[in-house]
Amino acid sequence: MSDEKMSFFSHLEELRKRILISLAAIGIGFILTFSYSETILRLLKRPLTTDLVFSRAYPFLRSIPRPGAPIDLVFLAPAEAFWMHMKIAMLSGLMLVLPALLYQIWKFIAPGLLPREKRYALPFVVLATLFFFVGLAFCFYFVLPFALNFLLTYKTENLKPMISIGNYVDFTSKFLLAFGLIFELPLVIGVAAKMGLVTPQWLSKNRKYAILVNFTIAAILTPTPDVFNQTLMALPMCLLYEVGIVAARLLVKKPTAASQEATEGI
Repeated sequence: MSDEKMSFFSHLEELRKRILISLAAIGIGFILTFSYSETILRLLKRPLTTDLVFSRAYPFLRSIPRPGAPIDLVFLAPAEAFWMHMKIAMLSGLMLVLPALLYQIWKFIAPGLLPREKRYALPFVVLATLFFFVGLAFCFYFVLPFALNFLLTYKTENLKPMISIGNYVDFTSKFLLAFGLIFELPLVIGVAAKMGLVTPQWLSKNRKYAILVNFTIAAILTPTPDVFNQTLMALPMCLLYEVGIVAARLLVKKPTAASQEATEGI
């Protein structure tokens, strides 16, 4: 009984340690990015002021200034602009130290893993970080320009947009974080398959239910209730699910003939 209590309290102490290190890392990231919040805000405004144009000739895809009068962001309360700069710095700092946060998560769960499983720490941190930033880039360069163009031009001929900085930063940050997280789907599926929680055959068999779940999650995560933006998120999720199935097939080793004979003999 005493050993169990000590084990429980040692886990709590380890959790406390990892949380404190993570909070310190986020604080350092916040300090490093706060001075650049204005630059980051100008970068966040790009999807609002540019359109993505496809062409048959190289470079095939390019951004051009959006026609019409430029849309200026406004603030509706004295402290709104200040708090939005704080929020931008916090979110940017969080993304900057993401590898350190993922490493702390891995260090917390590592004691419960087998020695051969602990060697996946570096691939886990690298791949999780890579997938997250690929999701951010996909959202920033493809999804946000389409979403903003649709929302700002759909039946707005007799209306003038006046967007507050608070609403705009909330809108873009929710989209970016959501896409960053859903691009972790192949990694999550691959890890689950490696741990034996799911199989490639089970994933393929339940594809239709996964599509339904993807559209449901997209409806929850998208900051607007329109079907257009939900579809922009759900379709990549369905594609990422298929990538996850491929990853599961690569990670799950097929039983050899010898092991099959041994199993049948048992």
